[in-house]
Amino acid sequence: MQADLAGARYPLFEVLNMAKAVTIKVKLVSTADTGFYYVAKKNSRTMTDKLVKKKYDPVARKHVEFKESKIK
Repeated sequence: MQADLAGARYPLFEVLNMAKAVTIKVKLVSTADTGFYYVAKKNSRTMTDKLVKKKYDPVARKHVEFKESKIK
């Protein structure tokens, strides 16, 4: 078994104990139904509710609310 892990950069116990990422990517979709969206990062532990931001929609050419949806 030692011969199999000889080329490994990290010991096996350190790789198994790595933490999960706290930030996730979310898609902010325009409420003007233009199909335009932004991609933003969100801390999933501190911000448990859906993200809503008012940003510029270049298709509608005005500021509208963008609501969070999943990235597929």
